Amino acid sequence: MKAFLRKYWRVITSPSRYYSLGFLTLGGFTMGIIFWGGFNTAMEFTNTETFCVSCHENIYDELQQTIHFTNRSGVRAICSSCHVPHDWTDKIARKMQASKEVWAWVTGSISTPEKFEARRLALAQHEWARLKANDSLECRNCHEFSYMDFTRQSPRAVNMHSTALASGDKTCIDCHKGIAHRLPDMSDVHGF
Repeated sequence: MKAFLRKYWRVITSPSRYYSLGFLTLGGFTMGIIFWGGFNTAMEFTNTETFCVSCHENIYDELQQTIHFTNRSGVRAICSSCHVPHDWTDKIARKMQASKEVWAWVTGSISTPEKFEARRLALAQHEWARLKANDSLECRNCHEFSYMDFTRQSPRAVNMHSTALASGDKTCIDCHKGIAHRLPDMSDVHGF
């Protein structure tokens, strides 16, 4: 083993016989750019509505009935608006978490509407816990508390936004569960 490591070290530290150091450096830099471009292109593709709907067509139907899909201002949220953070490091972490969701689809555990409905409550609770843990980061990508016009909100909303959210006791998802998707059956859940 020691001989193998010594031989390997000699290979990677000795100069190249066929290519100059400049060529190898330029080649490595070029390949890095190509890799980075491909990686970012793939990341952005997985943020498109087309990609999400390829597996979640039943959820997309629900979204079409909400204010996040069609509204008076013409601003439309897509799946990644609410389920993927915008900051790069948070986005990468979320994509790694989402690989479990892709695996669930590939293995067939949520591949049909019936299977999805059977797991809807657990999936929703997982997403609500994630949003609670990150202080509804994805909501705040579009809805900034400091820009809210309380004169255009209902009295109940004004009360909640000016007290609970301002104090930091609550976050958006505490009150806005089911804002873009149908709520699961929560008859067995305590506190609802």
